[in-house]
Amino acid sequence: MIFEERQIEKNNFSSRAILLFGLIIFMLLVVLIKVFSLQVSGYTDYQLAALKNKNYAVPVQALRGEIFDRNGRVLVKNEPTFDLITRPNLISNIDSFLEAIEPVIFLSQIEKDKYKKLQKDKAFVNKELVLKKDLSKEEIARFNVRSFNFQNAFIAKRYRRISDYPEIFSHVLGYTSRTDDDFKSMPEIPRSHWKDAELSYAQGLIKGRTGLEEVYNDHLSGEHGQRVYEMNARGQFLKPLSFFEPSKGSDLFTNLDIGAQESAAKYLGDRRGAVVAIDLESGGINVLYSSPAYSINKLSNGMSDMEFQDLINDADKPFFNRALQGRYPPASTIKPAIGMYGLSNNIVDWDFEMKDPGFFTLPETGRVFRGWRKGGHGKVNMHKAFLVSSNTYFFSLAYQADILELSTHLSSLGFGQKVCLDCFDEDQAFVPTPEWKYSMMNAGWVKGDTVNLGIGQGYLVTTPMQLANYASLLATKGQFTEPSLVSLGTQKKPLKTWEDDGFDNSDWIKMHAALLGVIESDYGTARSIRDLKKFQVAGKSGTAELVSLDSKEAYQEVRTSELLRDHSIIIAFGPMPNPRYAVSVVIENGESGGAVAGPVAIEVLKSLINE
Repeated sequence: MIFEERQIEKNNFSSRAILLFGLIIFMLLVVLIKVFSLQVSGYTDYQLAALKNKNYAVPVQALRGEIFDRNGRVLVKNEPTFDLITRPNLISNIDSFLEAIEPVIFLSQIEKDKYKKLQKDKAFVNKELVLKKDLSKEEIARFNVRSFNFQNAFIAKRYRRISDYPEIFSHVLGYTSRTDDDFKSMPEIPRSHWKDAELSYAQGLIKGRTGLEEVYNDHLSGEHGQRVYEMNARGQFLKPLSFFEPSKGSDLFTNLDIGAQESAAKYLGDRRGAVVAIDLESGGINVLYSSPAYSINKLSNGMSDMEFQDLINDADKPFFNRALQGRYPPASTIKPAIGMYGLSNNIVDWDFEMKDPGFFTLPETGRVFRGWRKGGHGKVNMHKAFLVSSNTYFFSLAYQADILELSTHLSSLGFGQKVCLDCFDEDQAFVPTPEWKYSMMNAGWVKGDTVNLGIGQGYLVTTPMQLANYASLLATKGQFTEPSLVSLGTQKKPLKTWEDDGFDNSDWIKMHAALLGVIESDYGTARSIRDLKKFQVAGKSGTAELVSLDSKEAYQEVRTSELLRDHSIIIAFGPMPNPRYAVSVVIENGESGGAVAGPVAIEVLKSLINE
C-alpha cells in the first residue's frame, strides 16, 4: 500500500516537472521573438523615432501690435518689464530657496504662496516660472550682485499689455489674458512643446478677450517664431540648432479720439450711463464710453481674486458696456422718426395744426395719455411740436399709424439691429411687433401700445450706439456711413442711403430747422444748453420714464428711490448748418434730458471740434 502511494506521488511530480519545464521553454521563446522583433524587424522604425525626437522645436512668442487713436496717440502699448524668472524643476527645496532670496528680492506672503502653488501644479522639465514681476532698478542691482548664489533664477525682459487710459477706454479696448490654446496657430509644433515656449509677456501666452483686443485679435497677434534645440535621451536641451524670428502683430489705428473720450468721462462723472460720438464723414466712432468702468491694466496683468469679485458684485455693474448693451426707452428722441413716418405716409404735413390740451384720449377705451406739460401747448404744427416736444401731437400721429408699417419704418432707421461694423458683443435691442408681444406675453397688440411708441415709451428699447447711428442719419439727411471703430485700409466705406418716396429734401431742410430750434430757439426744450458753446447744434432731448404715472405729484414720491428716476437722454449733431459730428448721451436716472445729458453732449462736441 505504501509502495503504491509513493509510486503515484513520484508520477505526479514528474508530470508537474514536465509541465513547468514546458512553460519555461515557452516563455523563453516569447522573449526571444520579442527581442528579435525589437532588434531586427523594428530597428528602422525606432531609429527614425529616435532621430525625430533628437530635435525639439519650441515656439517663440510674438509681440502684439499696438493700438492708436485717430491722431496717432498710443492707446495700448507693450511696456517692457523685468521679471525674476526661476527654473523650478532644478530647485530641490522651494522653501529654502525663497528664504535665501528674500533679503535680495522682497516677496509678500501672497507672492510666495502663489509661486508655490504654481510650482506644484505647473512645473515641467525646462519650465520657467515667474517669481516676481516688474522689478525695480534697486532690486535688479541687488540680484545682479548676488546672482552667483542663485543658479536657478535669472532676470529677464518681459512685456506687459498697458494702456495710459486703463479705465476710460476699458469697454472699447477690452483686455487680454492667458490662453492655453495658442498651439493651434502652429500645428507643426507638438502641443506638448508649448509648455517650453519662449515667452515675451509676463502673463505668458495671451489673447484678446473683449473689445478691440478680441475683435481684431488675429490682426494684432502676429506670428510666433520657433527655436529648434538638440535634445538628449533624458529630455534636456543640448544646443540650439536653428531660430526663426517671430513677427510682431500689426498695429491698429482706430477712429477713437482721446480728448473727446476724456471729455465724456469727465462730464459724465460717476453717474451711470454712456456716450457715443460719430464722425459723419467717415462713420468713424470717435467716442464710445460706458460708466462706471474698470481697469484693463489690472485685469490683463494681475488682478487679485478679491478685486475681481468686488467688480463682479458691484451693484453699478462696471463690466456692463452700457454704450453697446444698455437697453433704454428712446423717449422723445424718437419723435423725429415718428414725424418722418407721418410725413412719408401723408398722415400729416408740416402745416397740419392741432390743439394740444396736454393729453390724448384713446377713442376705443377712453384711456388718457398725458403730456409732460399740464394744460398742453395750445395750437401746434409739426415744427412747434418738435420745439416744445408735444406728446399729444405725437400720440395722435402714432394712433393713426399701422403698427407693422411703423415697426418696419423704425427698423429702417437702425433700431432693433446691430449697427456697428466691428463692435464687441453689441446688443440689437428690439422694435416691438404684435407677433413679438403675443409670443412673449400671450397677449394681443392694442392701439394704446402704438400710441406709446409715438413718444418712445412702451416696449421699444434702443442702445446708445443705435441712438448715435440714428442721429448720424438725421444729420446727414439720410446719406450716412456705417459706424466703425477701425478703418482698415485707405478705401472709404460706402455710403448708406435712407430713402422714402414720401420724404424729400424739403422735408430734410425743415427737419433740420426744427431740431436746430430745439436747442437754439427761445422755446426749445433743450435751450438751457445753447449758451454752453459758440457754434450751433441741432438735436432732440428726452426723458425716459421708468414708471408710468399720471401726475408730477406721484412722480415726486417715486423719485425718492434713485433707481426709479427717469433716464436722461439726448441726441445732437453739429456744428450747424454743416454738421461734422453726431452724439448720443444716456444718463441712467438722470431725469431731465436737455438739462442733464445735454451739457455732456456739448462738451464732447466741443472737444471734437476743438473749440
